[in-house]
This record gives sequence, structure tokens and C-alpha cells, in this order.
Amino acid sequence: MTTNFKIFDMWDISEVQIEDLGLQNAINLEPKLILKNQGTQVVKFGQAKINIVERLASKISVAGHRGRKHRIEIGHATGKYTKNMKTVIEAFKIIEKRTEKNPVQVLVKAIENAAPKDEVTTIEYGGARYPQAVDVSPLRRVNLALKHIVHGASEKAFGKKKKLFQSLADEIIMASEKNGESFAMKKRNEAEKQADSAR
Repeated sequence: MTTNFKIFDMWDISEVQIEDLGLQNAINLEPKLILKNQGTQVVKFGQAKINIVERLASKISVAGHRGRKHRIEIGHATGKYTKNMKTVIEAFKIIEKRTEKNPVQVLVKAIENAAPKDEVTTIEYGGARYPQAVDVSPLRRVNLALKHIVHGASEKAFGKKKKLFQSLADEIIMASEKNGESFAMKKRNEAEKQADSAR
């Protein structure tokens, strides 16, 4: 007999559905009581073996980074696992209260909606550089969606009265509903528009 663990002993993820077939292998929903891999998956494609909720908490650690620029970190986002997981749990409680759905299902829907399918890279041909549209791999699609969700949440909480877990809950709900005000949705639309013009 197999025991079906609820993550944090609160939410059952055995019924969570991934509708986007391209992301099914990139989103890990393996049920675990404690989501902490302690660096055991630092191998090629190892991220796909880490539960999606833990990957969200890991992104919160670097919420202030934008590319090569390092913005001031918010006090709520640190490298502490317990602090970051507490932020995720508080956000999930708000999502559950507002949507009356399993918050992990809402997170998966938000990732599916916010994950860009195309982006632009630069190719060099004959000494000149040209923008070229490329398809995004499933693992990168999930990483970009998580990064943009966390960045959107940190932008709305930075220097404001709103707490990080409140803005994280707002961002996840908006992305799951394809709301145009979502930072992650804006980033996806922007990337796909640039790719369309570079075809």
C-alpha cells in the first residue's frame, strides 16, 4: 500500500493536472512531505526531478536579480530555506482562500500560461549579428515562468506596505487567469512578439 503524502501536510498534489503536454516532463509533482533535495539534483536535467513548489521557493532567494544587474534584495527574500518556504505557504493559503482551489493546481496553471513558447537569440553570420527566433525548451519555459512570477511579486512588494507573500499570491492568481496586469504574462507576450518580428 502506498501512502499519498500531502505537501506540508496540507495540500494533496496527486490530483493536480498538467494540461500543457510540452511541460509534463518539466514540472515535477512527486508527492513529498518535506520539499528539500539538499543539492542532490545538481546534474544535467536535474531540475526536472525537483518538486515545482521547491523550485518556486528557490527562485524567491534571488528575487532582486535582473540579468547581470543585482538590485537591492528585499528583506523578506533571503537564502534561508525556512523563510522562503514560509512565504510560499502563506501565499498558498491566500490562493486557496480566494480561489477555493488547490493552490498547487493554480500555480501549475499560472506556469502554463506564463511560459513563453518562442524567444529571440542572436546569431552571427558573415561578421554581422542577426536576431533569430527560436523555440524554448520545456525546462527553460518553466524556469522563465517561475522567474517572472517571482520578479513580478518582488516588484510589487519592494518598498511598499504589501508583503511578499501577498504579492506572490496576487501574481500567481493573475497569471493563472491570463490577466494582462500580471508581470509574467507581460513578459511572455513581449518575448513572443519579439520572436514574431525576428522570423
